[in-house]
Amino acid sequence: MHFIPDKLDNYVVSHSENEPELLQQLNRETCQKILQPRMLSGHYQGRLLSMISKLVKPKNILEIGTYTGYSALCLAEGMQTSGKLHTIDINEELYDFQRKYFDKSGYGSQMIQHLGNALEIIPLLNITFDLVFIDADKGNYPNYYELIIDKLNPGGIILSDNVLWSGKVIEELKLDDVDTKALIQYNKMLKEDTRIETVILPIRDGLTISRKLE
Repeated sequence: MHFIPDKLDNYVVSHSENEPELLQQLNRETCQKILQPRMLSGHYQGRLLSMISKLVKPKNILEIGTYTGYSALCLAEGMQTSGKLHTIDINEELYDFQRKYFDKSGYGSQMIQHLGNALEIIPLLNITFDLVFIDADKGNYPNYYELIIDKLNPGGIILSDNVLWSGKVIEELKLDDVDTKALIQYNKMLKEDTRIETVILPIRDGLTISRKLE
């Protein structure tokens, strides 16, 4: 979903940082071999994730929802040399695909894959994080937030993807639309939680930046 005309969007992309070669390869292979390639963050949003990570310079990163590993590799670009990135996904069929690109990247030893239900895995992580990226099943966004907020260091950043959900968050809610209902609740939670400050960026399908107050 684009919020500006295609020509202007193309201009924005062409005048932003180039997509690294490895990520171009990952993008191509995802589109060729993996179902639902639109789930991939892609060039422009990937460069934004990379830029935010480089500004934060996180020691520990948590990603909820790995897919084929594109966004994880973007976030890893700003990670400290002694840092770790923990990424969680429930789809075991993508595990080896992710690992192949993680190892090609040079960040392989710092990338820790967790396979299973994030709601069960997050409480087991005895770590605090400087940067968290939420991009998994939308119905559980509020639950993920409740699990991670106390694991986020003061000044830490939560990035939340797809928060505008193709504009459904402002449309009449259908009774059986669990994901949209959860996202509306989630956006309200972030706005009202006095522990953080939040800005929604209207790019692609909506990306929220939330900073934990110190």
